[in-house]
Amino acid sequence: MSARRTVAGIDSSTQSCKIVTVDADTGEQLTQRSAPHPDGTSIDPARWWDAFLAAGGDELGGGVAGGVAALGVSAQQHGMVALDAADKPVHDALLWNDVRSAPQAAALTERYGAQMWADEVGVVPVASFTITKLAWLHANRPELAAKVEQVLLPHDWLTWNILGRPAQAATDRSDASGTGYFSVHTNSYRMDLLEAALGREARVPTVLGASERAGVTPGGVVVSAGAGDNAAAALGLGIGEGDVVVSIGTSGTVFARTTARIADASGSVAGFADAAGGQLPLLATINGARTLVSTARMLGVDIERFGSLALAAPADAGGLLLMPYLDGERTPNLPDASGSLTGMRRANMTPENLAQSSVLGLVCSLADALDSLRGQGVAVRQVLLIGGGSQSPAVQKIAADVFGVPVVLPAAREYVALGAARQAAWALDGGSDFPSWPRAIALEFEPAADRSWAAEVRARYAEARGTIYGA
Repeated sequence: MSARRTVAGIDSSTQSCKIVTVDADTGEQLTQRSAPHPDGTSIDPARWWDAFLAAGGDELGGGVAGGVAALGVSAQQHGMVALDAADKPVHDALLWNDVRSAPQAAALTERYGAQMWADEVGVVPVASFTITKLAWLHANRPELAAKVEQVLLPHDWLTWNILGRPAQAATDRSDASGTGYFSVHTNSYRMDLLEAALGREARVPTVLGASERAGVTPGGVVVSAGAGDNAAAALGLGIGEGDVVVSIGTSGTVFARTTARIADASGSVAGFADAAGGQLPLLATINGARTLVSTARMLGVDIERFGSLALAAPADAGGLLLMPYLDGERTPNLPDASGSLTGMRRANMTPENLAQSSVLGLVCSLADALDSLRGQGVAVRQVLLIGGGSQSPAVQKIAADVFGVPVVLPAAREYVALGAARQAAWALDGGSDFPSWPRAIALEFEPAADRSWAAEVRARYAEARGTIYGA
């Protein structure tokens, strides 16, 4: 019997650093460790390294953690890591969920026109994207912007440090496509846009192919190109035509793989690249599972009791509905919005209905995103529901009816880290066939024959969104 080959996948997310080790040939997960990141929308990148080490990263570079032969890094997208000539951050990294650059996003869109962004870059600027954060730095801290020599993303930064900070950093198409200064359509940087935002030239990472290697650690461990978190999740799930992933984590995301060119001038659908040579049209919401957690806190209960309350309510929450824009929103583009509770009547103001209204608001927000994806011609055969929020029985109960298609709940795994590990196995084998790993399914849900209640709720949601937010 041949010796087991082990690869590692790293998921450096908003909340934590997770590291899994996986059998390169079968996809069997062997170990999992994690360490938390500080909360907030800006962070010293050194804290990512601290968490990486605390999660066991110090054991990976030498290949001693279960004989690790290769590793891949995935991380939250868009974060601005702006470094000076001494490779030190000039400012805390502004994360994807930091919306202070909303005015710069609007100015960039107006300056060049939304159609140009969609046609030539693939995305229309919103406050999440790196280019808007560089523009914020230039506008608000020009003395710091003047010191920027190199701009990295969170996954680039971690890979670069694992490899000992080589002269040239590396990234991949999926993560580069979330910057706003990389053209998905031409597979090249738009340095003119970066310079216009930052006010000066800056170095950027080399964009590697899907199965290429970023380098090899001193201990002989192959390091793959890495990927943005959603693109890595797509690799981990092995999604195909008609599969749409709805992920409910800190944020909500809706995405699919396609070969079609996406150019949405409305800015709703971001035409990102995937991590396998294709496209990854995606919509993201800032407000994900934390909507449920915040409502539970308001009710004075833990998340388990919150779920029980929601399940005890009627499906439509008696007409009560939460518009879940608690931290502003990206889809729709409402960076300064706050949440709203609508449909309040004396008869429906119960803890059960309030809990269910929060679940409804979250799922309706994601259903809107799913419809926008359909509007770009993306086939929606089934939804793969992942992320911490997908484990909520209250979410599971209504998802298929609200989405209008079958919902599949893959077995609970760290799919972002798994995708990074799968990419590592791909790079380890020199870019031969993409590793064939099975997808385990935990639960499946079919839409009810009569979904009229869901249609009524979605109509109320759309009406409230238009009336209150004009979106």
